[in-house]
Amino acid sequence: MVKTIIVSNRLPVSLRHRNGRFEFKPSAGGLATGLGSIYKSGENIWIGWPGNTVEDPEQRAEIILELHELKMAPVFLTKEDVEQFYEGFSNETLWPAFHYFTQYIVYNPEHWEAYIRVNQMFCEAILKKAAPDDTIWVHDYQLLLLPKMLREALPNATIAFFQHIPFPSYEIIRMIPWRKELLEGVCGSDLIGFHTYDDMRHFLSAVGRITGMSSESGYIQAENRIINVDSFPMGIDYGKFEKQAKSKKTQNIVKNFKTQVGDVKLILTIDRLDYSKGIPQRLHVFYELLKSHKELHGKISMIMVVVPSRDMVQSYKELKEEIDLLVGRINAEYSTLNWIPVHYFYRGFPFEELSAFYSMSDIALVTPLRDGMNLVCKEFVASKTDQTGVLILSEMAGASKELIDAVLVNPNDKQGVVDAIYQALAMKPEEQKSRMVSMQESLKKYDIFQWVKVYLDRLEHVKEKQAELTSRVVDTKIIQEIEEKFKTASNPVLFLDYDGTLTGFKSNPQDAMPDAELKAIIKGLSTKSQVVIISGRDKDTLGQWFKGQSIDMIAEHGVWVKRKSSKEGWELYAEVDDSWKEEIRKIMEYYVLRTPGAFIEEKHHSLVWHYRKVESGLGDLRMRELFSHLKYMARGYNLQVLEGNMVLEIKRPDINKGRAAVTMMKGIEYDFVLAIGDDWTDEDTFKAMPKNAYTIRVGYAYTQANYNIKSYRQVRDLLKKLIE
Repeated sequence: MVKTIIVSNRLPVSLRHRNGRFEFKPSAGGLATGLGSIYKSGENIWIGWPGNTVEDPEQRAEIILELHELKMAPVFLTKEDVEQFYEGFSNETLWPAFHYFTQYIVYNPEHWEAYIRVNQMFCEAILKKAAPDDTIWVHDYQLLLLPKMLREALPNATIAFFQHIPFPSYEIIRMIPWRKELLEGVCGSDLIGFHTYDDMRHFLSAVGRITGMSSESGYIQAENRIINVDSFPMGIDYGKFEKQAKSKKTQNIVKNFKTQVGDVKLILTIDRLDYSKGIPQRLHVFYELLKSHKELHGKISMIMVVVPSRDMVQSYKELKEEIDLLVGRINAEYSTLNWIPVHYFYRGFPFEELSAFYSMSDIALVTPLRDGMNLVCKEFVASKTDQTGVLILSEMAGASKELIDAVLVNPNDKQGVVDAIYQALAMKPEEQKSRMVSMQESLKKYDIFQWVKVYLDRLEHVKEKQAELTSRVVDTKIIQEIEEKFKTASNPVLFLDYDGTLTGFKSNPQDAMPDAELKAIIKGLSTKSQVVIISGRDKDTLGQWFKGQSIDMIAEHGVWVKRKSSKEGWELYAEVDDSWKEEIRKIMEYYVLRTPGAFIEEKHHSLVWHYRKVESGLGDLRMRELFSHLKYMARGYNLQVLEGNMVLEIKRPDINKGRAAVTMMKGIEYDFVLAIGDDWTDEDTFKAMPKNAYTIRVGYAYTQANYNIKSYRQVRDLLKKLIE
């Protein structure tokens, strides 16, 4: 039976050691809630670390049995694993890098080795449970290498990955020595999800620049499949927070708390101890507010909840000390006998007490310096059942892209945040309600359950798209069929594109000359069939490279033709008016001057703008600009602009490879036709071929061809089989 396997660093329970035995405490997190409906049904299962080290084999066996009852399977980590993989590479390398705190990044090769080792441990644990057709959904930055490891072991599995923290810009990710391995690891997935479009954009940019894989409209073109990258803003269990806020228990706690703090406006901040949350900056803002607005003394208080986290790490210890000092300073300077400015709690609270804090607060101050999503702001909005209160939200939190009715602030602008708090305190009830209602409607619609549904629906869609392409892949069966038909044919013809089809691309196009293997393949084929090299290359280059070979050639997409039977050499197949070239060349030269590494190639009937040597990203940008510019001009000259592999070519539309191929076949009865090409210029060839022809597109783009093949190496393997 096909099943879904959820994988995360931590299981949705915590393993605690109490009175000589272990016990499990369920997690209250949003992810555990949202995925509960999945892993608890059918044969599905959740795999992860239980949150504590267990060395005793008997205890491990007992824990495995207990977790099995809860539809979970543990990955046991040693103390060394936890220190080097979790506290080390995950939280001292990836966490600061992904949150833009480069000053805290640690580059430790031992930690990297531990990261590989633990990802492999997770892979092995999954493989014990997984069948080839299962869906495996991997979560977060601790397991970036896992999708590729799984793909290598289970090529047909459905593998999804979701990152819950930000993904940084290329400028940050390039600093990590192991960046390529990390990106290739994630690209073992079929679907890669982030909270925001910005994170998705950064990831696609990094993949293009570091791994060389190209992408278009959110689809990465991997060697043998497409990978979708998309944004899925995560929601909360809205109903749970709304229901709790209305409950009698929470309302009683609210009354009790309000009696203790008195009749003051309450500003709430809730965070885990972390430098990305901007807690000291928030305290500086509150200090500045009290300093500049003395009329607020005795009328406002801040409830600051800081949940302990990693407080044995030096940078976190220092952060805790800084927060303690700032709270002490504010309270020492401004407290009175019946008023405390900051009520500071360094601990977690039960759910009903958190609900009370949300319900009773007038303002939620959520100002992280960088955050993937931040669910505290959403929980606050869901808990405001009376639709009063103001949310002040950092632009650096992923949630700011959805909650546009919050008062949005830049957390680095101290005065701006002070002014926002003052504005919130003075905001009229009607405006509070209008903003709150709008945010609540959005959060109700896009809750955690909707997030799970949308994500899994998208995963299904991606697999369908992949299946469309896979059904057309040149597999062993198709190769055998082509081989048999070729060997029994009495008059076969092969139309073969050159660059990207018979050989790989080079940064300097003149370096892509045929090697000994290719020359031998072409020579072997030409003794058994008519071989036509049909290329965008100029006639002189093709003529020189294939000198002495008994083949036909079509150069410059069909302008020049050279038949092996003709003694005349190259024939001009199409008379071309070149009067347009001068004006178009000037435009192309302007883009060359603006784009280091770009150059122009002039052919008999066309101009080609090459950008293979241009910095990744800049080349694509300039190409799009030039494409738009040339498209506009092409209309007046009746020209066609073609986008090739790192090239842009402008030529007459009535001159193309397809037309030349048809002319080549005119009057001859071929009983086997094979055409192979790799880009849009070859689509004309595919369209022109007879119905019984075998047409193959190199790469996994959508095409008019019957089949797709992985790369030029597989093309050579296929052609070698024909001459064996």
